[in-house]
Formats: sequence, C-alpha cells, structure tokens
Amino acid sequence: MKHTLNSQSSDMAGLYTLSLRMVIGWTYFSAFWRRLILENKLIPDEQGYIGEKFNHFLPNALGIKPIIEYLVTHPDALQQSMMIFTIIEAIVGLFIILGLFTRLMSIGIFGLALGILLGSGWLGTTCLDEWQIGVLGISGGFVLFLTGSGPYSMDYYFMKNNKSFSQKRWFQWLGSGSLPVSQAKVLVLAGSLIIFSLTLFTNQYFHGGVWGTLHNKSVKPKLEISNIFHDNSNLKFEVYRTEGADVYGSFLIGIHILDKNGNILKALDHKELSNFPKKDIQNHYVTKIKPGKHSLVIPLGAKADVTLDIDDILQKSEIHALKLIDISGIEWIEKIE
Repeated sequence: MKHTLNSQSSDMAGLYTLSLRMVIGWTYFSAFWRRLILENKLIPDEQGYIGEKFNHFLPNALGIKPIIEYLVTHPDALQQSMMIFTIIEAIVGLFIILGLFTRLMSIGIFGLALGILLGSGWLGTTCLDEWQIGVLGISGGFVLFLTGSGPYSMDYYFMKNNKSFSQKRWFQWLGSGSLPVSQAKVLVLAGSLIIFSLTLFTNQYFHGGVWGTLHNKSVKPKLEISNIFHDNSNLKFEVYRTEGADVYGSFLIGIHILDKNGNILKALDHKELSNFPKKDIQNHYVTKIKPGKHSLVIPLGAKADVTLDIDDILQKSEIHALKLIDISGIEWIEKIE
C-alpha cells in the first residue's frame, strides 16, 4: 500500500511539472533547431557563427574564463566544442520533452544552465537576461530531478508496461518513478538552499543586485588599452573590449596620439579608420576587430594588437598618451609609460 501511494504521488508530481518539462525542453532543443535547421550557425567566418557569441562571454565570465579563452584562441577546438555542445542541447532538450530518462536529462539541464550562468550571467541590457535564464534553468533542472516525469512521458509508458529495465533501481535514479531516498525533505531543503545561495551570490557578483550599487556591464562599451610602445616608425597597442551590448559593437571614430599637454600630434578620423589596413590589426580571438563602413568596429570580447604609422610625427619624444573615441562620445585615454 505504501509503495502504491508513493508511486501515485510521484506520478502526480511528474504530471504537475509537465508544462515546466516541455518549456525547458524546448528552450534547449530550440538552440539546436536555430543553429542547424533554421540557419547554419556552426560555420566559422560566416555571420552569426555561434563561436563569436561564445567569445562575447569571455571578459566577465565567472570561474570558467580560462576554458573560454582557450577555445576562442583555438578555432578548431572551438568549432568542435560548439558542435558537441549543440548536439548535447538537442538530445537533452528532446529527451526532456519526451520524458525519456528524465532524471538523467535533468542533470544535463542543470549543467547546461550552470554553464550559461557562469559564462554569460553578466549579459543582458534590460532584464539581466542571461542571469535569469541560468538560475531558472538550474532550479528547473533540480525540480525535474526530484519529480521525474508522470503521465504523458516515455518513462511512464515503460513503467506502466512493466518493461524489465524500468523495474531496476538505476531507472529510478535516471528515469522516473519514486526517488529512492529516505530523507527527501533533507535533499529538497539542502538543494534549494544551495541553489538559492548561488542565485544570490551570482546576482550580487554580476549585477550588485543584493546590496550596494546596481551595475550593468551590458549597457556601455568599455575598451581597455594596454602594452603601448613605439619606435621611430610605428606605435603599437593592445585594445580589448570588455563591456557593452553583445549584439552591438563599439564603433571607433577617432584615434588621437597626444603630447603631455593634451595637444594632438596625430589624428585618425572615421574615414581613415573605416579604411584601416587589416594587416595592421592582429586579432587574438575568433571575434575580430575590423574596419567597418564608417568606423573601426570592435565587437564585445574582441582583443587585438593595433599598429599605427607615426612616420609623420617629427618629435617622437613628445608622444605621451593615446586616446580612442567611440561614436557614442565615450573616450578612453591611456598614458604611455
């Protein structure tokens, strides 16, 4: 009688999470659908390549930055990883929708959502989009692990038709049915508190959303200038875009070389930057800084070594600072030590 009641309870719990299961499943399966069926976004050097979007995560990722940096500096490994990642999303999403090996797939949902949270939880121009997707995916995956699937699932079909493997203990852990734990309340409480703590920590870390000053790194572009040096013919510097909207570049319309009084020794305007020699831009990652129609375009996460010709500056010793000017009016100035 007790087993029957437990079975009925687990069936009903799985039934009540049907809409959650189907929506979460489609959320991940649709990534595969968008990238390979509606369009092919797994081809490097073509517009919309998913590897470039992955590159956008790099500047402010939490904990997994070394992994991202390795991949975006090794294009072949990046493409293979994006293909594997897309296949995993397709399998996990489809199996969750079908309710097939639900608990195993819920662990996949948890892992995928955690990756989104740590990699891109800082992105989102209006509603902290990626952070919300990440934390809700983690909590949703945990709920589906607890409930499994009820009626309207493949797991339920196997159990009701007494398939031999569905009677095994491992199926209760990887499929559906009564979760074989003696202290379910302890598991639920501990898991919920850990997920809630992760939610608060990442909300604060990425956005200052728990205390202090709110901040959103996806609103304004930010460039970091470093490694500036020059000889008698060239001035070289490294530029790295670390903030701003991932779907919108920083459009550089001016580069000024200044003396110590702020006077301009050399200036490049938007026309010159739109025709900037590509050979003088050495990109580090798959997301590339390149000349655009009216400016030098710097996408989020792009880093490059840029070389300027300074043969026309007669007094090289007066070179003191470098200034970059964005089309929005934002300026970045770095002294040359």
